[in-house]
Amino acid sequence: MAAPPVQSVPPAAAAAAVNEDGFRLGFVGAGNLAESIARGVAASGVLPASAIRTAPHRRPERGEAFASFGACLLQTNAQVVDDSDVIVISVKPQIVKQVLLELRPRLSEEKLLVSIAAGIKMQDLQDWSGQRRIIRVMPNTPSAVGQAASVMCLGEMATQDDENRVRKLFSAIGKVWTAEEKYFDAVTGLSGSGPAYIFLAIEAMADGGVAAGLPRDLALGLASQTVLGAATMVSQTGKHPGQLKDQVTSPAGTTIAGIQELEKGAFRGTLISAVVAAAKRCRELS
Repeated sequence: MAAPPVQSVPPAAAAAAVNEDGFRLGFVGAGNLAESIARGVAASGVLPASAIRTAPHRRPERGEAFASFGACLLQTNAQVVDDSDVIVISVKPQIVKQVLLELRPRLSEEKLLVSIAAGIKMQDLQDWSGQRRIIRVMPNTPSAVGQAASVMCLGEMATQDDENRVRKLFSAIGKVWTAEEKYFDAVTGLSGSGPAYIFLAIEAMADGGVAAGLPRDLALGLASQTVLGAATMVSQTGKHPGQLKDQVTSPAGTTIAGIQELEKGAFRGTLISAVVAAAKRCRELS
């Protein structure tokens, strides 16, 4: 398939793309996570697709992905910055410094900079960009299905309006919390790496179902839906997970027999150690 045409947005079109909040959203970096955010923002109605812009990725299909839901494709990242009020830095962490140094002459305090680059600290973002109006956000991969867990922290010149605007954008792909940056390594260890732990648990539960005699497709469906249902109960009821566990656990019943095996295998301790190890590794890499 041919790459979508790269287009410059003329002033009239740009003016039409300004939404009721009066801002345009640009993505420097058009990877999968950026696409998930952009799609969610457009699908939720937070912004019209015409208010979203990016520059083509080195892989043509990334430009096609943005064009498919109506986002505007510009020729360069510099044009994205010039034509946007809120700029999401969504490139790989190892090239954030290079990108920000290149874009620095075009950045100003009139523009809000949002970084979703994992492990890049606020101080570095400020030093490289020359900006102080920055919000750092840590989303996770379930953003692809509108169920992200995102945490944000504010730079020294980010305003309450900036926080509200970014919260609205990321609420389009899941839930959002605000926390101090000192917690971000732990956030990475828990919600950033956490989906992989749950994928592993779903796979193991499905394998257990197969071992107990279930067909593979039924076992996998039951395992994934069970995890989804349990997580929804914790989220929606507000009850402590231990309380919900006790409600399922009858005396001398099947559930307590299974829990006893999990305790023998240090299930809870192993999960705790996994989060701590991932957080430690994040500190080492940043």
